Order: sequence, then structure tokens, then C-alpha cells
Amino acid sequence: MNRTIKNCCSRLLPSALAVLISLFPPLLLSSCGGEPEAADTLRVGVSLYAQDDTFISSVVQNLERTAQEAEAEAGLKINLSIVDGRSNQTTQLEQVDRFLARGYGVLCVNIVDRTAAAVVIDKAQAAGVPLIFFNRQPVDEDIQRGDQIYYVGVNAQGNGALQGELVLEAWQENQAELDRNGDGVLQYAMLEGEPGHQDALLRTEYSVKTLTDAGVKVEKIASDTANWNRGQASARVSLWIQQGLCDQIEVIFSNNDDMALGAIDALKAAGADFLPLIVGVDATAPALESIAAGELYGTVLNDADGMAQAMVDLSLALWAGEDPADVVELEDEHYVWLPYREVTQENLSEFMTS
Repeated sequence: MNRTIKNCCSRLLPSALAVLISLFPPLLLSSCGGEPEAADTLRVGVSLYAQDDTFISSVVQNLERTAQEAEAEAGLKINLSIVDGRSNQTTQLEQVDRFLARGYGVLCVNIVDRTAAAVVIDKAQAAGVPLIFFNRQPVDEDIQRGDQIYYVGVNAQGNGALQGELVLEAWQENQAELDRNGDGVLQYAMLEGEPGHQDALLRTEYSVKTLTDAGVKVEKIASDTANWNRGQASARVSLWIQQGLCDQIEVIFSNNDDMALGAIDALKAAGADFLPLIVGVDATAPALESIAAGELYGTVLNDADGMAQAMVDLSLALWAGEDPADVVELEDEHYVWLPYREVTQENLSEFMTS
């Protein structure tokens, strides 16, 4: 999939237009289709790990909207070219090669395999093109390899801990109801993202660690990988149901909302008259609807809007030769950490859009 959005731009610093004029005199640049392209046009290549991921789809929608809104403010153009890696690292590397060969000004990469980040970095650095990773975090050693390498996302340790806080609050407020067998131990199951993925590992570890650090006794009844996918999660939980495990499970932690909703799908399909307390991460629109319906207990906001805004602002600053620290808050000179918040029925109205 390859969509190009023309005539859209982000907020520029007051001096950015002058910088652009000095850096890019009235020349014509080659466009990706071989047609001449005005020098006041920035082309941003965006490669996704999988566009059918609900959260990533939300990021794309916000990225398109943010760029369109910003163009009206700044009077420049961005050609935003978005391609789908379809969970295939070889495909994504080929997309990166095409972007670089066609002279794109900035690359934004939602890396398929974080161990391949060094290859993407080598390609971008050889071409002198700034690189923004987002949502799927490479190792710090890779991010620190150059001045024009950035990561935009949330802290997986933090939102995992906030999942644990959601459950801890429920346990402290109503242990008698949550502790179905009355043994004083919280029996839980875990739906994990990809094997070895940093976000999956950290969310899994810190969601449970938050409980044990607070003195809550826990027992893991089941755990499986569902690759962030709603259908796979439904299949895993269906198997737990067949094995009789769901009768023992009091809480289901899910590394993202899609898998949490898959768990609910399986339990409802099996005719369960009781849903365990289920928590996710992302605060996607379907997850918010599920919270409103009283099925999903809660989730942790993964700020798709803020992610898109930071990516557009960074792209324009880098292209204009501005200091990125003037437009985004950077940590360790390379990281834009987005805020995260817990979402339950109590504060749901703050996150629901009309």
C-alpha cells in the first residue's frame, strides 16, 4: 500500500521559512514520479510495520490530519508517502531503499524487527537523511549512533506499570469481588505481543511487578503470545476456555487493546456469564467503546495524536536545519517520550470523541 498526501505541512518555527530559502534556492527537485518538484516541498517517507494494526492505523490517520492542518499555517508542502511493511523486514528495507533512491528528505520508520534497526540507520546515514523511529523502539545503542536519529513513543515500562496500577486499585477497592475463590491470591493470565519485543517484555514484567511490589500475592494461570493481534488472542483464550483455565482466571493482562478485545470476543463466544477483569494498552477507539459497554475494565493511553504531531514537527525542523529541541522535548538528545494515562469508565469522557 502506498498513499501520497500532497499539499500538507506542519507547524514551522518563525525562522524556518527563511532557513529553507537559504538552504534550498529556487531549484526544482526530482519527485518520486520523475516529475519536477518545487523546492518548498518536503517529502517524508513513512514505513509501517503493519497498517492493519489498530493503533498504527490510528497513528496514520492522525499523521495525515496533522500534516494537513499544519500546511494551512505554514504555507509549505509535504508529500507524505505511507507504505505498509506487512510485518516483513525484507519488504520494509526495500521500502527504505526506494525512499532514499527517490530523494526523500526524512524517513519515519515503525520498525518490523528492532534487531534490523542498524541496517536502516546505515542506509539513512549513508544518504545523509534524518531518521525517526516511532512506536516500536530499537535498542539504545542503535538510537545513539548518530545525531539525526530519533525515537518517538511511550515508555513501555511506564505503561506496563500503569496497567498494574489499574488492577491494584481494583484489588484494593473491591478485593472480595475480584478474588473469586477467596484465597487472597490474584490469579491472572497474560496475553503478550511478539516474542522478544521490548514493549511486550516490559509491559509484561512491570504490570505484574507493580502488584507484587505492593504486596499482592499473584499466581499466573496462563500466558501466551498473540502478536498484538485480536484474532490470535481470541484463539489463545478459546484454548484456555477448552482447558478449563478461564474458570480460575481473575484478571487478564494484555500487552495491547486488540488482544484484550480478542479475549473478550472468545469469552463472549463461549457464552461466559462472567468476564474477568481485563486491561489493555493503547486506548484505541474500539477499546474505549468496550470500556463504555462495561466489558474492558481499563486501558493505558498510547498517544497516537501526540505521536503524529511530534513526528511532523521533528521532520520539518530537521529538514529546515532547525534544532529539534526547539520544537519537541528531547530526552538524551534522541527521545521524545509521550505521556501515558490510565483510562477507565470514571474518566472515559475525556478520551471519547464525538
